Amino acid sequence: MTRRPRGFTLLELLIVVAIIAIGTVGVGLALRDSGQAALENQAQALAAMLETARAQSRASGVPVQWQPTSDGFAWGGLDNSGPDPLPTRWKTPGIRAQTTAPVLLGPEPLVGAQRIVLWRDEQPQMRLSVATDGVRPFTVAPEEASP
Repeated sequence: MTRRPRGFTLLELLIVVAIIAIGTVGVGLALRDSGQAALENQAQALAAMLETARAQSRASGVPVQWQPTSDGFAWGGLDNSGPDPLPTRWKTPGIRAQTTAPVLLGPEPLVGAQRIVLWRDEQPQMRLSVATDGVRPFTVAPEEASP
């Protein structure tokens, strides 16, 4: 008499559960908040631009100033007419920036502590800070939203 199999083995069930778990994690990562990702990407890009301007200031001996504008930002003291000019607008619409004073970059190796707070119009509670202590490069960190 042959036995007819009934149901699934425990191993088969565990494999199916593992496949579902891996798929769920993949979907969760793929559906990451695009607004938050855009803000993080823009903050990283700004940190890189500020470091580039800082290096250009040191090389030319001319102080460079960065400040936010209503539709982007402006560079002062920077010859931005070369083959690779630094941008003056955000890649993602709706990004806003705030500083207590214009950000001064060089030409001295040591500058004062500088901080720029970035947020999106759609999510003002999510803020990132692009800052330096004046010695180290600009870094990006979460910023507490002001009340």
